[in-house]
Amino acid sequence: MRVASERFYMKKMYVFDGDKPMEAVIRTYGREDFQALIRVQQESFPPPFPSELWWNEEQLAEHITRFPEGALCVEVAGEIVGSITGLRVDEEEAHAADHSWSAITDNGYIRTHRPNGDTLYIVDICIHPAFRKFGLGKWMMQSMYEVVVHLGLGRLLGGGRMPGYHRHSDTMLAEEYVSAVMQGALKDPVITFLLRCGRTPVQVVPNYLEDEESLNYALLMEWRNPFRRNVDQMEGVNKINGIHTHNKY
Repeated sequence: MRVASERFYMKKMYVFDGDKPMEAVIRTYGREDFQALIRVQQESFPPPFPSELWWNEEQLAEHITRFPEGALCVEVAGEIVGSITGLRVDEEEAHAADHSWSAITDNGYIRTHRPNGDTLYIVDICIHPAFRKFGLGKWMMQSMYEVVVHLGLGRLLGGGRMPGYHRHSDTMLAEEYVSAVMQGALKDPVITFLLRCGRTPVQVVPNYLEDEESLNYALLMEWRNPFRRNVDQMEGVNKINGIHTHNKY
């Protein structure tokens, strides 16, 4: 396990409160951050949200032990106000018929992490309500894209909740709701946010997560590594032309 002084990721930047710039730092989180991370979860998801679904210290310890590259937090003015967590999975696992959040993330413990997996799967993203106006969620997602590129992975993937779907479920199938969001006829708090982050739809997944607002549906959404895609495409062309390449990541 890496110690706090050996951060895998550290980025300083400025976000804006109106016209006032405020320093923000996105970095790898460590054991010393656990209590602050749990506090952010508690304040972001107050009762009646089930307290057992907040991060606990055992889960966070698994994150920094198994895949510290996918364990990032954000600080504003020295205070931790959000986090994003991921793990690596195989392509086949991400599209398995029994795909659900609990199955693929091991209920957030990420003991399903595959060190050689080619897909970075998002487990959770959480920003404290008081700091959501700063665009930190988008910056956190961008940081995970950078992790994908740095590790030479093929893509980032994750299931997006569809919290607006319950208002339209009487007249629309889940796939029709997603189509309406994609056409701009409807706006969904999560799906629209992920689209603005650069994610693209893959498929609707039923029974993904127990979620009344989404009727347990989620939309799998990905971000493809543009550097890897170009190399993969070139390798495919070269193979067709009888040329053998040996590019590695």
